[in-house]
Amino acid sequence: MARLLYTLLIYLCLPLILLRLLWRGRRAPAYRRRWGERFGFVARLDASRQVIWLHSVSVGETIAAAPLARRLQTQYPEATVLVTTMTPTGSAQVGKLFGASVEHCYAPYDMPDAIARFLNRVQPAILVIMETELWPNLIHACHRRSIPVVLANARLSAKSAAGYAKVAQLARPMLAQLAVVGAQTKADGERFLQLGVVREALTVTGNIKFDLQLDESLRQQAAALKTQWQGANGRPVWLVASTHRGEDEVILDAFSRVLAHHPDTLLVLVPRHPERFDEVAGHCSEAGYTFRRRSERQGNGARAITAETQIVLGDTMGELLSFCGASDITFVGGSLVAVGGHNLIEPAAWGVPVLSGPHLFNFTEVARLLSEAGGLALCATARELAEQVVNLLADAECYRQMSSAALAVTEANRGALDRLTALLASQISQPPGRGASRH
Repeated sequence: MARLLYTLLIYLCLPLILLRLLWRGRRAPAYRRRWGERFGFVARLDASRQVIWLHSVSVGETIAAAPLARRLQTQYPEATVLVTTMTPTGSAQVGKLFGASVEHCYAPYDMPDAIARFLNRVQPAILVIMETELWPNLIHACHRRSIPVVLANARLSAKSAAGYAKVAQLARPMLAQLAVVGAQTKADGERFLQLGVVREALTVTGNIKFDLQLDESLRQQAAALKTQWQGANGRPVWLVASTHRGEDEVILDAFSRVLAHHPDTLLVLVPRHPERFDEVAGHCSEAGYTFRRRSERQGNGARAITAETQIVLGDTMGELLSFCGASDITFVGGSLVAVGGHNLIEPAAWGVPVLSGPHLFNFTEVARLLSEAGGLALCATARELAEQVVNLLADAECYRQMSSAALAVTEANRGALDRLTALLASQISQPPGRGASRH
């Protein structure tokens, strides 16, 4: 009954859902395209090949899923790996990471007819969902068709668990239908059990984001970028990644304080969402800073980044990981406001000191590990943030210790990918080996 009421509500809200797509499309035109996919009208896949469906919501989850997708491609070379997302930025990230080596489309909305249409056309052998993208009708439909659903790299904050508990009649049957849950931490696992996950389905695998691989090509990109940004005098580079509305003003205030001590510092400011690029550019201009957009690449008449450039506005997609490697210090946004934080592991994997605001409920365990090791410092105000940056730039030994600690945490917590792959192997039957490669 609870799922029926939920389904009715979804259909009643459909006009609002479409209006929201149109509204978002005003600033991000990609939201106005490929609507058919969101209703299950996707291209049919080769029926002779096993389909492994991997779902990641947007950019962050797609980057986290990349090592898993590549492992699946290697382990099941005769299978088709389908990666679905919900956002255009996630779609773009799939193309950037995999090119044509995987299939991609948007995942269907959680409406029975859209899901049935999608499953009939795709016929997946398994569905692997990254982190916490749980949809009752989707999971129910897969369960009825004997398609195992695996929740990979699963996390569930206390806040989210409380939300699910309020709709227990809907959430408990859904969670009980999951074939496997690979939880990031023991605490995540316990919360899943309390909400209805079958104990035999649960394994604590760790966080696969620690298995991030920084290949030589990426390292070269980051080194070239750092050389460009530092200039002839080796100016310090402070990256502020994935900011949300309400954070940029704090960052710009902190930056003014940093400049009072280190006037040649370059701030690289990267808003989380593309539709905010112009808004943040306006903040930089209003504050009187000299800034350049990253999209204004050198050459073709674009203005070069000079010693007078104070801010680089990161208004491109898919470059944040290389930005981390090109920075001296990284602040991770979504943490000065109650968003819950973003990926702290990416800068840590480069051996870069990590700063964050206090709101980290989506990354509680990662934050704990980094804080206890000394690789992460929390800052609640512009003054605290500026003090941390100034201190790190002035104290070489403090910088070295924090950098080493951040890197050591990432190295010590690898291995989740192997454990998760082993779990998936118990759910994926070997592909039949028919059909030629699609790509």
